[in-house]
Parts: sequence; C-alpha cells; structure tokens
Amino acid sequence: MPELQGSAVDIFRDTVYDITTMGYRIVVDTNVFVSALRSRRGASYRLLTLIGTGDFEIAVSVPLVLEYESAAKKVLDSLPLSESYLDDILDYICSVATRRKIHYLWRPQLGDPGDEMVLELAVESESDLIVTYNKRDFRGAERFGIRVVTPKEFLEEIGRI
Repeated sequence: MPELQGSAVDIFRDTVYDITTMGYRIVVDTNVFVSALRSRRGASYRLLTLIGTGDFEIAVSVPLVLEYESAAKKVLDSLPLSESYLDDILDYICSVATRRKIHYLWRPQLGDPGDEMVLELAVESESDLIVTYNKRDFRGAERFGIRVVTPKEFLEEIGRI
C-alpha cells in the first residue's frame, strides 16, 4: 500500500492527525457523501470524518466531485451546514484524495449509467473497494477485482466500528 507522510485536519472536528500509512484505496459513492452531510450519526458520517487520517485513501475524479457538489447543493436547504462549509468540505476532500483522470470509458458495464463513472474511477485508481448504500447497482465490479461494501461494512473491516 502507498505511504504518505504529514498531517491532516479533520474538518468535522478540527482535529489534527499524523498520517503515516495508508490502508485501502476506496471510491465513495455520492449517496454515502450526501448521507454523511445529512446527519452526524451513522456510518457514512463516521467514514467522512476519517478521510485524511491514514486509515484509508480516497480516490476522486472531477466528474465525481462535481456530482458530490451537485447532489449536496440540491438538498442544501435540508442540510445542517452552509454552502460555504460544503465548499470547504469538498475542497478538503480534493486536497487529501488521490485525484485521477479517467482516460477510457468501457460503458456499459452496470445497469445504471449514472454509476459508470464511479466504477471507471475505481478501476483507474486501482481502488480496492467502492463504498455505497446501493450495492446492487455495482454488480459486475467484481470482474475488475473491486469489492462493493456499505459504509458500515467498510468501517467494520478497518476496525473503526
């Protein structure tokens, strides 16, 4: 697994962590990101608070970050945060994530065309896992050596629940 030296700030709790090693590389589906913003309870929020701590590495692409932003801003009125704070969260994720460009498209692989970019990013970034609440939508990811898990399953796997 890749190594990273330095520190990261937990944007949810203003805590500084020492980053020494990385474990899994994951791609977080948009439904997990929005769920984490909606409530401070639950596995999706816990997962987002661990981004940048060294427990795992998150991979993003421009299309995925734009989808995070679009989905969150659609429900911003119901979220317990301001648009400025949402922008800060997205900026933080982009600053600590492995950023990848998608150079190839082999669509269709999945039943939902909206999920294709998540799978493509997972393959391009050599991610171990896709973390989603819609595991059925990613049937076929196993052909690429990518497991699909829920946030709770992932947190259990890394010993954070």
